[in-house]
Amino acid sequence: MSGICSSFSPSEEEIGAADLQDTNTNQRKPAGWKAMPFVLGNETFERLASFGLMANFMVYLQSEYHMNQVKAATLLNTWSAASNFAPVIGAYVSDAFIGKFWTIAFGSFSSLLGMIIMTLTALLPQLRPPPCTHEGQLHGQCVGHNKAQLGILIASLCWLSIGTGGIKPCSIPFSVDQFDLTTEEGRKGNNSFYNLYYTTQTIVLLITQTVVVYIQNDISWALGFGIPALCMLFAIVLFFVGTKVYIYIKPEGSVFAAVAQVFVAAYKKRQLNLPADEVDGQFYNPPFSRSLLPELHLTRQYSCLNKAALIVGDEVKQDGLCENPWRLCSGQQVENVKCLINIIPIWLTSVLGFLAMNQQGTFTVAQALKMDLQFGPSIKIPAGSVGVITLIAIAIWLPFYDRVVVAALEKVTKQEGFIETERRLSALSHGGTDGIAPMTVMWLTPQLILIGFSEIFSIVGLIEFYNKQFPEHMRSIGNSLIYLTFSFASYASSIVISVVHDVSARHGSNWLSDDINTSKLDYFYFLIAGISSLNFLFFLFCARRFRYRNV
Repeated sequence: MSGICSSFSPSEEEIGAADLQDTNTNQRKPAGWKAMPFVLGNETFERLASFGLMANFMVYLQSEYHMNQVKAATLLNTWSAASNFAPVIGAYVSDAFIGKFWTIAFGSFSSLLGMIIMTLTALLPQLRPPPCTHEGQLHGQCVGHNKAQLGILIASLCWLSIGTGGIKPCSIPFSVDQFDLTTEEGRKGNNSFYNLYYTTQTIVLLITQTVVVYIQNDISWALGFGIPALCMLFAIVLFFVGTKVYIYIKPEGSVFAAVAQVFVAAYKKRQLNLPADEVDGQFYNPPFSRSLLPELHLTRQYSCLNKAALIVGDEVKQDGLCENPWRLCSGQQVENVKCLINIIPIWLTSVLGFLAMNQQGTFTVAQALKMDLQFGPSIKIPAGSVGVITLIAIAIWLPFYDRVVVAALEKVTKQEGFIETERRLSALSHGGTDGIAPMTVMWLTPQLILIGFSEIFSIVGLIEFYNKQFPEHMRSIGNSLIYLTFSFASYASSIVISVVHDVSARHGSNWLSDDINTSKLDYFYFLIAGISSLNFLFFLFCARRFRYRNV
């Protein structure tokens, strides 16, 4: 955060591989769209790699590691939660020590290592349980994994989580750094970037959930995992090619320490009274350091925190720096904390909002496995590819959302259970030994389309919201909140699944039994819908009270 008086010494300016001296890169004009082929190219291939690895992972755990659906869903949710918590740590390391560029670089190499290990689990028979027939899987007669095999699998997931922690919180802020937001051209480019970013991710997901999933299911798991690993290697090469084009914003120190300093300084001065009018010299406002954004000035919101910037006695030294950062903070620092406080309620609502989306990669795939996957006379849809329906909905709706819905809202504001019931009844009445319902998987289309609409409004909206409402040097933290949302949603999903599984089993009607046809998954979906409805009311309450900042 610029202009913050703190106890740490400013780190050397973040630099690219091509220049190991202080080149004063912040004075260069940002390259804007010229840097996007490298930044977006890296992000696209990285997403192609990670999505390609995980798109069909639920099927991999069940078919190759012989896990039941509850255990596989729990492992997947736990790993997802860890991966989405890691960006908080990555954001801290980026902001406090090494900057966005090197954080992304380290994360990329970690992801590559995780993908190589995952590919080896599919390539080497010793690293996974022995093969088992489909009938053996249905009757639970397969040999399970041993501790060593599970340990290697978890090791690959850990490296992938570390990689996620480095890439996700920094990729979008690093891209935004390449635009000069003090110019009209830079602001327009920045606004277009968010939707272009999500559009490229949608295209990548379409590829992974069709081509890559097909390779994994019908050709080879090793090849299906090896292709994403090669994509990750190409992403790393592309990222380093652009080092001479990028703008590098130096790390400004720990955001968490700066936030704590505001609260401590305000508490120490709690007995003081604020002046009725702000007068020059009463509040600490050191010269704003080089930045691509304008300075934030003290506001009356949460005015008790303004006491942290109130100058008392000789707290400011002759050189203009404060004597003790735990007693005096800059007005910019105080306003940064207010931004964070403002956003927390909105962030809390998004956690439960993503609870429903979380089921797409677990129980929606489980549903598809027990439905007729035939599409036409000769095409069989892989269960892991049903999410393509969501992506098609996103691809169709996103341009309309960007050009029509957002524009209309700006003028105004100035600024799932039926299908599962039918599928289960159809499977039970069919009575086949394979448990496959004579009901096309296309019946999942409505819920998948609605998930697509939800992703557009929530994820795209949150990405843009956090990057516009957080100050420049808190953007990594802001983006890490998106993935922290996914993390908490995954943990919440794991807890809900475990509680529902245990409680319903004790009362004689297991909603989430291993046999999805005898379970009550439709009841589980109704429960998720009820939680989401209550959360929507809470969101409306928080949204009405939110005060937007032009940062």
